[in-house]
Amino acid sequence: MRVDGRQLEVSNLDKVLFPEVSFTKAQVIDYYVRIAPVLLPHLSGRPVTFTRWPDGVEGQAFFEKNSARHAPEWVRKVTVPSPGSSKGRETLEMVILETVADLAWAANLAALELHVPQWQVGSTRQPALPDLLVLDLDPGPHTGITECCHLAERLRVRLVDDGLDPVVKTSGSKGMQVYAPIRVGDRDHPSRYAKKLAQALTAETPDQVVWRMEKALRPGKVLVDWSQNNTAKTTVAPYSLRARPDATVSTPIGWDEVDAVRDGADPGSLRFRTEEVLERVEEWGDLFDIADRRRARLPQG
Repeated sequence: MRVDGRQLEVSNLDKVLFPEVSFTKAQVIDYYVRIAPVLLPHLSGRPVTFTRWPDGVEGQAFFEKNSARHAPEWVRKVTVPSPGSSKGRETLEMVILETVADLAWAANLAALELHVPQWQVGSTRQPALPDLLVLDLDPGPHTGITECCHLAERLRVRLVDDGLDPVVKTSGSKGMQVYAPIRVGDRDHPSRYAKKLAQALTAETPDQVVWRMEKALRPGKVLVDWSQNNTAKTTVAPYSLRARPDATVSTPIGWDEVDAVRDGADPGSLRFRTEEVLERVEEWGDLFDIADRRRARLPQG
């Protein structure tokens, strides 16, 4: 197929990758091509980690960071320091997705999920300082998106009080994520700030919120996962598909939608599939408009 001026080989287009909803590889490619105008800005400059499901979401999956070795010559490649989890490697050869053709190539690999760090590759071709803060709200047993919405609003108030300009999206799975564009002087600053914030929220309502990761602590509570700010970690990108049975998407939402669920609206209203996401973008544009938001200096943490 020809995409954005590039000739691209595709295969197994009829393969069903989401059996529960009969969603094929061709539909995955089509979605990523159509969502590209709002997705690509959020991938810009950020090395991508793929979660690949070659036999569909009911098969085996694997994470792939060292993906440059089989990328077409026209896909941008970068060498970055290896995180501690990549044993035996000092560097990784990763890709940065910049064009519609890049997205189509990744989708053809059954890279259903696209994960990126909170930093970009700088002019020196090395990781720049983090430019995003993220707080991942992960509901434990007996909690769900409603509890996440209540906590997200508390987070929004605190971030605004600290001079930040937050946005929010669903995870495409059980929870949601609150982000804010930031400026920092050292790469560990976001983790310190996020940890203190998570600890403060836990101290206020220890029966509702937890900041520590131990599973035994999490029933009936929402985890504020501050650790996603570690520069070695990644978070699912806005508009990425999730490898869930019903082919959901990590979807930017408005704070008014968060408020509606807090006020009793159906929490299922915050679960979106591809066609719904495309319709939302056509109607409202990119609700995750970080480039147009104030990039504030992160308070000392």
